[in-house]
Amino acid sequence: MPANIDAIYYPDRTTECERPLFMVPVEAGFPSPAEDYIEGELDLNKHLIKHPAATFFVRVAGDSMVDTGIHPGDILIVDRAIESADKKVVIAVVNGDLTVKRIRMIKGKIFLMPENKNYKPMQIDEETNFEIWGVVTNVIHPL
Repeated sequence: MPANIDAIYYPDRTTECERPLFMVPVEAGFPSPAEDYIEGELDLNKHLIKHPAATFFVRVAGDSMVDTGIHPGDILIVDRAIESADKKVVIAVVNGDLTVKRIRMIKGKIFLMPENKNYKPMQIDEETNFEIWGVVTNVIHPL
Protein backbone atom coordinates (compact mmCIF):
# COMPACT_ATOMS: atom_id res chain seq x y z
CA MET A 1 0.00 0.00 0.00
CA PRO A 2 1.64 3.29 -1.03
CA ALA A 3 1.88 6.04 1.54
CA ASN A 4 -0.67 8.78 1.14
CA ILE A 5 0.71 11.20 3.71
CA ASP A 6 2.88 13.90 2.18
CA ALA A 7 4.24 15.63 5.30
CA ILE A 8 3.92 15.77 9.08
CA TYR A 9 3.78 19.02 11.07
CA TYR A 10 3.46 19.92 14.74
CA PRO A 11 1.29 22.85 15.83
CA ASP A 12 2.93 26.09 16.93
CA ARG A 13 1.29 26.55 20.32
CA THR A 14 3.06 29.87 20.95
CA THR A 15 0.77 31.81 18.62
CA GLU A 16 -2.74 33.10 19.05
CA CYS A 17 -4.91 34.44 16.29
CA GLU A 18 -8.29 35.44 17.64
CA ARG A 19 -10.75 36.53 14.97
CA PRO A 20 -14.37 37.73 15.25
CA LEU A 21 -17.03 35.02 15.58
CA PHE A 22 -20.50 35.94 14.33
CA MET A 23 -23.41 34.49 16.31
CA VAL A 24 -25.84 34.27 13.38
CA PRO A 25 -25.62 31.95 10.40
CA VAL A 26 -24.43 33.52 7.17
CA GLU A 27 -27.11 33.57 4.50
CA ALA A 28 -26.20 32.77 0.93
CA GLY A 29 -28.78 35.30 -0.30
CA PHE A 30 -29.22 39.02 0.38
CA PRO A 31 -26.37 40.46 2.52
CA SER A 32 -27.08 42.06 5.88
CA PRO A 33 -24.98 44.23 8.20
CA ALA A 34 -22.97 41.92 10.44
CA GLU A 35 -21.29 44.18 13.01
CA ASP A 36 -24.28 43.92 15.38
CA TYR A 37 -23.95 40.13 15.54
CA ILE A 38 -20.38 39.62 16.73
CA GLU A 39 -20.45 37.06 19.53
CA GLY A 40 -16.79 37.19 20.51
CA GLU A 41 -13.45 36.12 19.21
CA LEU A 42 -12.43 32.66 18.08
CA ASP A 43 -8.90 31.25 18.12
CA LEU A 44 -8.82 28.27 15.77
CA ASN A 45 -5.95 26.72 17.74
CA LYS A 46 -8.23 26.52 20.79
CA HIS A 47 -11.26 25.45 18.75
CA LEU A 48 -9.64 22.72 16.64
CA ILE A 49 -6.95 21.38 18.99
CA LYS A 50 -8.31 19.69 22.13
CA HIS A 51 -5.05 18.07 23.29
CA PRO A 52 -2.18 20.35 22.19
CA ALA A 53 0.65 18.11 23.40
CA ALA A 54 -0.82 15.13 21.54
CA THR A 55 -1.77 16.87 18.28
CA PHE A 56 0.01 17.00 14.94
CA PHE A 57 -0.89 17.83 11.34
CA VAL A 58 -0.39 15.80 8.18
CA ARG A 59 -0.71 16.81 4.53
CA VAL A 60 -2.57 14.31 2.34
CA ALA A 61 -0.97 13.10 -0.89
CA GLY A 62 -3.37 10.43 -2.21
CA ASP A 63 -7.03 10.16 -3.17
CA SER A 64 -8.13 7.03 -1.29
CA MET A 65 -10.34 9.06 1.09
CA VAL A 66 -12.05 11.52 -1.28
CA ASP A 67 -15.55 10.15 -0.63
CA THR A 68 -15.25 11.21 3.00
CA GLY A 69 -14.10 14.72 2.07
CA ILE A 70 -10.33 14.20 2.39
CA HIS A 71 -8.55 15.31 -0.78
CA PRO A 72 -4.91 15.52 -1.96
CA GLY A 73 -3.28 18.60 -0.45
CA ASP A 74 -5.66 18.78 2.53
CA ILE A 75 -4.22 19.17 6.01
CA LEU A 76 -5.54 16.78 8.65
CA ILE A 77 -5.55 17.55 12.36
CA VAL A 78 -4.62 14.36 14.21
CA ASP A 79 -5.03 13.76 17.94
CA ARG A 80 -3.01 10.98 19.57
CA ALA A 81 -4.93 11.35 22.86
CA ILE A 82 -8.17 10.07 21.32
CA GLU A 83 -8.50 6.31 21.39
CA SER A 84 -9.07 4.73 18.01
CA ALA A 85 -12.35 2.88 17.61
CA ASP A 86 -14.49 1.29 14.94
CA LYS A 87 -15.40 3.74 12.14
CA LYS A 88 -12.87 6.42 13.18
CA VAL A 89 -10.58 7.89 10.52
CA VAL A 90 -7.00 7.27 11.62
CA ILE A 91 -3.41 7.83 10.63
CA ALA A 92 -1.70 4.45 10.66
CA VAL A 93 1.68 2.97 9.84
CA VAL A 94 1.32 -0.21 7.79
CA ASN A 95 4.56 -2.06 7.05
CA GLY A 96 6.49 1.19 7.31
CA ASP A 97 4.14 3.35 5.19
CA LEU A 98 1.92 6.12 6.57
CA THR A 99 -1.70 6.09 5.47
CA VAL A 100 -5.05 7.65 6.34
CA LYS A 101 -8.00 5.24 6.39
CA ARG A 102 -11.20 4.46 8.27
CA ILE A 103 -10.64 1.67 10.79
CA ARG A 104 -13.25 -1.08 10.90
CA MET A 105 -13.58 -3.95 13.32
CA ILE A 106 -15.52 -6.75 11.62
CA LYS A 107 -15.99 -10.12 13.31
CA GLY A 108 -12.90 -9.63 15.46
CA LYS A 109 -10.69 -8.60 12.54
CA ILE A 110 -9.20 -5.18 11.81
CA PHE A 111 -9.61 -3.59 8.39
CA LEU A 112 -8.38 -0.28 7.01
CA MET A 113 -11.07 0.97 4.69
CA PRO A 114 -10.55 3.47 1.88
CA GLU A 115 -13.32 5.93 1.03
CA ASN A 116 -12.88 5.62 -2.73
CA LYS A 117 -14.30 2.74 -4.78
CA ASN A 118 -11.04 2.50 -6.75
CA TYR A 119 -9.20 1.14 -3.67
CA LYS A 120 -9.63 -2.11 -1.79
CA PRO A 121 -9.83 -2.58 1.99
CA MET A 122 -6.73 -3.89 3.72
CA GLN A 123 -7.04 -6.57 6.39
CA ILE A 124 -4.54 -6.28 9.23
CA ASP A 125 -3.25 -9.69 10.31
CA GLU A 126 -0.51 -11.04 12.58
CA GLU A 127 2.18 -10.60 9.92
CA THR A 128 1.31 -6.93 9.31
CA ASN A 129 3.53 -4.37 11.01
CA PHE A 130 0.73 -2.04 12.13
CA GLU A 131 0.46 0.95 14.46
CA ILE A 132 -2.14 3.69 14.83
CA TRP A 133 -0.56 7.13 15.20
CA GLY A 134 -3.76 9.03 15.97
CA VAL A 135 -7.37 9.85 15.17
CA VAL A 136 -8.21 12.48 12.55
CA THR A 137 -10.40 15.16 14.14
CA ASN A 138 -10.63 17.83 11.42
CA VAL A 139 -9.84 18.46 7.78
CA ILE A 140 -8.52 21.78 6.50
CA HIS A 141 -9.72 21.84 2.93
CA PRO A 142 -9.30 24.75 0.51
CA LEU A 143 -12.19 25.64 -1.77
